[in-house]
Amino acid sequence: MWNLHAITTLLFLLVQHTLSSSPTKNLILPLKTQIPSNKLPFRHNVTLTVSLTVGSPPQNVTMVLDTGSELSWLHCKKAPKLNSIFNPSSSSSYSPVPCSSPVCRTRTRDFPIPVSCDPNKHCHATISYADASSIEGNLASETFQIGSSARPGTVFGCMDSGFSSNSEEDSKTTGLIGMNRGSLSFVSQMGFPKFSYCISGRDSSGVLLFGETNLAWLGPLKYTPMVQISDPLPYFDRVAYTVQLDGIKVSGKLLPLPKSVFVPDHTGAGQTIVDSGTQFTFLLGPVYTALRNEFLNQTKRLIRVLEDPDFVFQGAMDLCYQIPPSRRSFSDLPTVSLAFNGAEMSVSGETLMYRVPGMMKGQDSVYCFTFGNSDLLGIESFVIGHHHQQNVWVEFDLVKSRMGFAQVRCDLASQRLGSSL
Repeated sequence: MWNLHAITTLLFLLVQHTLSSSPTKNLILPLKTQIPSNKLPFRHNVTLTVSLTVGSPPQNVTMVLDTGSELSWLHCKKAPKLNSIFNPSSSSSYSPVPCSSPVCRTRTRDFPIPVSCDPNKHCHATISYADASSIEGNLASETFQIGSSARPGTVFGCMDSGFSSNSEEDSKTTGLIGMNRGSLSFVSQMGFPKFSYCISGRDSSGVLLFGETNLAWLGPLKYTPMVQISDPLPYFDRVAYTVQLDGIKVSGKLLPLPKSVFVPDHTGAGQTIVDSGTQFTFLLGPVYTALRNEFLNQTKRLIRVLEDPDFVFQGAMDLCYQIPPSRRSFSDLPTVSLAFNGAEMSVSGETLMYRVPGMMKGQDSVYCFTFGNSDLLGIESFVIGHHHQQNVWVEFDLVKSRMGFAQVRCDLASQRLGSSL
C-alpha cells in the first residue's frame, strides 16, 4: 500500500460563466492534484480537487472533480478517518429533497441505483463504485459558492453512511463533484455550455476552465462527435462522455482489427468513455490483446519483459518490464495512437510506462504498460483515463455535443492563464 500524498503545486480553476445578471467574469480557484493510491477504484480515483464553500454561513469543502459521475456529494456525518465533513444542521440554506419532488421522481432517472424514500419521506440515494465501495444519504439543495458567485438551490447528496474502500482517499476530501451529462451533474445544474481541462505530465500543474476557450495561444482543436444512444441499454452509460474509437496504431501501424470491435453492441457494451476519474486506459479483451502483442513485438529489442506470470498491476495491467537504472527515458518506445472520428490522441515516451512503487527485481525497477484489460476489471467498455490525457487540451462541448483535443504543454497553459487574468 503506498501512501497517498498531495502535491502542493497550485493549479488554476478558471470559471467563465454568468450565474446572475452580472456580466460574465473570470473566477480563479486553487486546484490541487493528488497521486492516486495503488488501488483502482473505478471512477473514484482522487485526481483533481478543488476547494469551495457550501452553505449559509459558508463551510469550506474540498471536492474531487469526476467526469464519470453525475451526483455531487459531501460527507455529512462525522466518522473515524474523516478529516472534513459538511454539517447541514449549521446551514440555514440547507433543504432536504422530499420524495414527492420532481427532482426525486424524474431527474434521478440516470442514477445506476434507483433512489428510494426514507422514513422521513426524504429522497434517498445510493452511489456504488466498481471497487465494491458505496456511499448513501439524502438528496438536498444548498448554496454552492464558486469564487464570488453563489449558486443557491444546487442539488447534491448529503451522505451519512458508507465509505470508499480506500479510507486514505476519504480522509483527504469532503466529497465529489459529478461532471457527466446527467440532469443533476454539477455542470448541468450550473448551465455551463462547455468546459476544458489540461493536465501536465511535467510538474503536476494544470488548468480546468469552465466556458469558452478563446485563447490565442491555443492551436485549433480536432473535434470528434459524442456518441448518443437514446434507448436504455443494460451496459451503455447514456450520460457518460462517449466518443467513437475507430482504431489503434502502434508507431503508425494500424492494428488489424475490424471496426466493429470498437462499436457498442446491442446491449450497449463496448462504448468508449473519456473519464477524468480513472487513472489509466482500459480496452476490451480482444483489442487489448492485439495492442499488447504488437507493442511486445515492436519493443522486444528495446526493453526486457518482466517474467512473472502471476503479477498483474492493479488487477488489469499484465505487461510489465524490468528497467535498469541506466535507462533515463522511454523516448525510443513506439507511439500508441488512439484514432477517433476526426481526432487522434497520441501516447508516447514516459506516458507509456508507469513505475510500480517499491517493487524491484535486483537492481532493476519494475514498470508497467499503461494500458490495461477491461475484461479483468469486469468493465464492459473502453475507458480513457487521465494518465493518457496529460499534455492534451481536452474540451467538452455540451452544446454541440462534441469533444475537442489539442496537444499542448499544459504546464505552460496553466502559467499563461494565470498571468493573463
